[in-house]
This record gives sequence, C-alpha cells and structure tokens, in this order.
Amino acid sequence: MASTAIRVLLAKVGLDGHDRGIKVVARTLRDAGMDVVYSGLHRTPEEVVIAAVQEDVDILGVSLLSGVQLTVFPKIFALLKEKNVNDLIVVAGGVMPDEDVVAIKKMGVALVMLQDTPPKEIIASLQQLVAERGPR
Repeated sequence: MASTAIRVLLAKVGLDGHDRGIKVVARTLRDAGMDVVYSGLHRTPEEVVIAAVQEDVDILGVSLLSGVQLTVFPKIFALLKEKNVNDLIVVAGGVMPDEDVVAIKKMGVALVMLQDTPPKEIIASLQQLVAERGPR
C-alpha cells in the first residue's frame, strides 16, 4: 500500500548558513506525520529542483534569510517549467520584506511563512495546500 503522508523537501538556497529555523520546521513536520527531506545548506536552485523531482515531493519549502528571494524563485519556477513539473507546491520561509512576500506570491509561491509563524499554523497550512491541490 502506498504511503499517503505528505512529502516535503526543505532547502536552504544560496549562501545563507543559518539553519536552526529550518531544522525546527523539519522536526515539526516530521512529528506531524509528514515525510521530510532536508537538502542541507548552500544549495543551488538546480540542485533543489532536481532533488524535489527525484524525491517525488508534494511540497518544496525554501528557507531564505539572505535576501535572495527575488533571484532564487524565478530560477526555481523556470526550472520546474522546463521539467514540466506543474503539481509541486512551492512555499517559502524565513525573513523578508513585505513587498518581497507580495512579489514572490505573484511568481507562484503558494505560502510564505515568516520567522514568527507558529508551528501548528505551518502544519495546518501545508495540509490545506495539499488537500486543495488534490491527489497527484
């Protein structure tokens, strides 16, 4: 029988070396019954997209604290389009200005969770996004 657990790839893209928050989120999602893959620090958009496809995840979560969101997300979405991946939910987390949150949502980021988002809200939001998308 196939697993029905939500599969999530969490990634740190770019030179940002702060990973405490993403590790807390990874543990929170795992404890909520999700399958979580953490790609580690200093990944490129290409590495992250390849990993998301190979791992067959429902959600790609990108954590950023380095201010590169307006550069990283266009690359991620271009790579997903190039690979004909259209059912992957992309979410963002970290610290970023409000105007950047608006901009990356327009690009296709389904949800932005800032540093003060409560863990229960993260879990519920990801579950809702997958439910709204429906089965793959």
